[in-house]
Amino acid sequence: MTINKNTFHIVSLGCAKNTVDSDSMAQLLTKSGYKSTADPDKAGILIVNTCGFIATAKEESHNVLAELAKKKKSGQKLIAAGCLTQRYGADVARELPGIDGIIGTRRWMDITDVVANLQRVNSPNPRYQLPDAAAVGSDEQGALRVSIQGVSAYLKIADGCRRPCAFCAIPLIKGTTVSRPEESILAEARILQDKGIREITLIAQDTTDYGYDLGLKNGLAKLLKKLTAAAPDIDWIRVMYSYPGFVTDQLIEVIATEKQVVHYLDMPLQHAHPAVLRRMQRPTNVSWVNKTVEKMRKAIPDLALRTTFIVGYPGETEAEFQTLLDFIEELRFDRVGAFEYSFESGTPCEPLGDTVPAEVKKERFNRLMEKQQKISMEINKTFIGRTLNVLFEGYGQGVSIGRSYRDAPEIDGLVLVKSKIPAGQMLPVLINEAMPYDLGGTMLKKKQPRLKS
Repeated sequence: MTINKNTFHIVSLGCAKNTVDSDSMAQLLTKSGYKSTADPDKAGILIVNTCGFIATAKEESHNVLAELAKKKKSGQKLIAAGCLTQRYGADVARELPGIDGIIGTRRWMDITDVVANLQRVNSPNPRYQLPDAAAVGSDEQGALRVSIQGVSAYLKIADGCRRPCAFCAIPLIKGTTVSRPEESILAEARILQDKGIREITLIAQDTTDYGYDLGLKNGLAKLLKKLTAAAPDIDWIRVMYSYPGFVTDQLIEVIATEKQVVHYLDMPLQHAHPAVLRRMQRPTNVSWVNKTVEKMRKAIPDLALRTTFIVGYPGETEAEFQTLLDFIEELRFDRVGAFEYSFESGTPCEPLGDTVPAEVKKERFNRLMEKQQKISMEINKTFIGRTLNVLFEGYGQGVSIGRSYRDAPEIDGLVLVKSKIPAGQMLPVLINEAMPYDLGGTMLKKKQPRLKS
């Protein structure tokens, strides 16, 4: 099979923030004359944008790199990029022979230089592009910081993180928060609107910290208001990764009053016991959470609230875990994600060790998710007989698949309709079936005006 050295193939691992970086690298390569191919066997350049957040993500990144290195043909160049290489660059190259280039997540915008150098200089040693950058570079070289998935798109508004969470390696990998200029974000929203995008999901390590480094107060709330004015034809604008204690009254008001901003908020809480939160170096004021959730639900009665928890954190007792179970029973979140604690060397909590046995972590994870499954089922049943606008994304085996305002792309539930509906359509659906995570419904005969929910 012929290898075209001016073609590239990117494998993107990890979260949506990584996907945006992958697409930005692809834009820069395309701009420089390279062409993307879906077939790794035909690509001259193979790029794996790795994830290094937790042990399972690191293992997946290693496995994908090892597989591509094993199958690499003469003339192909393999580049390891992203979070894993930013943190463990030399180790990755030593453990995985066959890697030709190493580039970190802080300098993803140097990808064309790395590729050009690899093609110009044939060396048995990997080319490293890991300069001492304090934070993610802001010189984006004209790349759109978006990733388009059908008629939905992620838009990255900031990178890096300045929060002190003891379990998290992100500040080690990315550096501190770097907010993107408002004008760049608004311009990209207009471009997405012109492309027919119907949903924009704002992402960052912490969206509620947007603008802090630019001297802005309530930066996210102000940005949302400007976005609705700049791109009035976008149906849904969604906010992910908000930080407890920084969901302000102004932000709540914007979500409640701006038509395009969906009644949805993702606020990872990580735990509910003050002692565990203290060991995590997270906000310990659980009463703030209760009061803020009450305030949000009063202002936004149909709010869909998503959160994430860690089970098995070092020192977590059964009593502390029970507090978490009681908390989710009391707060009744619409969506809950959970992770078993993954020990990460170099993080502030390293001295705490990894004290909770693996089997206990697994058992607590299962108990938490079983409880949440019942809560989700009960909440979903309340939607039977109601009409929701659904953004359809695909069709197969006699069923069209879409999402309501309650469902963020890739991580939440779906709405299933036994009709063939073109992808990209947003149509009202009468809900007549509830499942633990998904809803089922039928199309209304008469199209209704565009609604948020």
